[in-house]
Amino acid sequence: MTPIDDHKEEQRPVLVTGATGYVAGRLVPLLLASGYRVRTMGRSIDKMADRSWGHHPKVELVKGDIMDGNSLKAAVAGCGTLYYLVHSMISQKNQYQNADKTGARNMAMAAENARATQIIYLGGLGDITHKNISRHLISRHEVGQILKTGPVPVTILRAAMILGSGSASFEILRYLTERLPIMVTPKWVSMPTQPIAITNVLGYLKGCLEQEKTRGNTYDIGGPDVLAYQDLFKLFAGQVGLPSPLMIKVPVLTPRLSSLWIHLVTPVPAAIAQPLAEGLSLPTVCREDAIKHLIPQELITCRQAIRRAVDRIRQEQVDTCWADAGSMVHPEWAHCGDSKYSGGTILQCGYRAKVKGTVQALWPAVHKIGGQTGYYAADILWQIRGLVDILTGGVGLNRGRRSKERLQVGDALDFWRVLEIKSPSKLLLLAEMRTPGEALLEIRIDPINDTRCEITLLSRFLPRGLPGIAYWYSLYPFHQYVFTQMLKGIAKAAGLELASSPKRFTPKISRSCTLTDT
Repeated sequence: MTPIDDHKEEQRPVLVTGATGYVAGRLVPLLLASGYRVRTMGRSIDKMADRSWGHHPKVELVKGDIMDGNSLKAAVAGCGTLYYLVHSMISQKNQYQNADKTGARNMAMAAENARATQIIYLGGLGDITHKNISRHLISRHEVGQILKTGPVPVTILRAAMILGSGSASFEILRYLTERLPIMVTPKWVSMPTQPIAITNVLGYLKGCLEQEKTRGNTYDIGGPDVLAYQDLFKLFAGQVGLPSPLMIKVPVLTPRLSSLWIHLVTPVPAAIAQPLAEGLSLPTVCREDAIKHLIPQELITCRQAIRRAVDRIRQEQVDTCWADAGSMVHPEWAHCGDSKYSGGTILQCGYRAKVKGTVQALWPAVHKIGGQTGYYAADILWQIRGLVDILTGGVGLNRGRRSKERLQVGDALDFWRVLEIKSPSKLLLLAEMRTPGEALLEIRIDPINDTRCEITLLSRFLPRGLPGIAYWYSLYPFHQYVFTQMLKGIAKAAGLELASSPKRFTPKISRSCTLTDT
């Protein structure tokens, strides 16, 4: 490859893939604050635009997918350093290994075509030859090796557990400790590990961009402490004022059983928990520390990292979360309700009511829906639905919401995903609970005059065959009760009164894809 002129290289933007993911979503503002031009790549422009950095003058948002070679090639074009911070574990579930290989091949080819100067990749820590090596760690290793097949130098950072508010590993640690004073644990709780604070991970990622000597090399990164997992549980308990959990070790708790238990107790679903649990049965300790000398920084202890993460959660300052990586697939039928186009009949249930108050006065109650606030009515029914979802393999209500005050496009909200926010008039949620079909919930507020407005709740469902139709009509009576009570509850929470009782209406979706009433 022909060398690139240093002056021109300084002008090339830095590409960050998976820009709304847990690590990448924190790296982007760090790079911007340091003066870099950053191009962020994700599957949803709206999701990236709704981030705190989405309208920064030095950021460029591009839509792309590592599984789509053409979109990736377009995103990489003109960039110098490329951060490969994507993982298919959430989007592809059990098929993530093949997807990760495809993505890595696409990136290697795109980087070569763009004559990029460096790829920086965050992988997993663990001896690939260990007898207990997990599929997840094998996949992380394979990605690094595939990226290195191209001519562009690849810097690989290998980390174990990342300690930070919102990380999947930290959420497992947190919820298990807070909810289980007595734990029946597998033998892996005695396995040594070397966690690293998210702040230090970001420091190394940024440092590799600035330290040319790191190009083409692989480094283990970790914090200053080597602990057993059981020590981490005790350390967390001490930081939140809880007694250390009593641990009863048993030899028969497999990673599969461990992941199911994690799924029931924490917000992390089994599809993510199992690969993580499989990786806990081997030591994850740094075998070299060369990067500490190339990129010096103050390494944060586990105690400090846990304390910081807990404080961030209590202050509702969680910048990114493991659930951010969820899909933002906007159903086509949500844009156009024609039955032939969508592939089936769209079932709908809508209720609305007039409110004595303005749109601006009512909106805050809508914006705070879910999580600890709940749904303003029939809480027991929502909790039962969440429990059923968990027992059938779904996410349930455990995820809650990132902040009681702040909601953004792409956020996980209990068993919903925020598809659209138009403040102060519209909130559109995509169901991520287990259902035999696809479901949307829309909450809309429209002005009537200077002193009154109208609030609408509309549920839309595209069933999959007869099970989907049976599911919809079995819940229909509950929809009627819940929606009428929700309308009353939202108005009450906003300190307003209804000007009319909730009434059912049947929306008609025209071929131009606009809602009208019949």
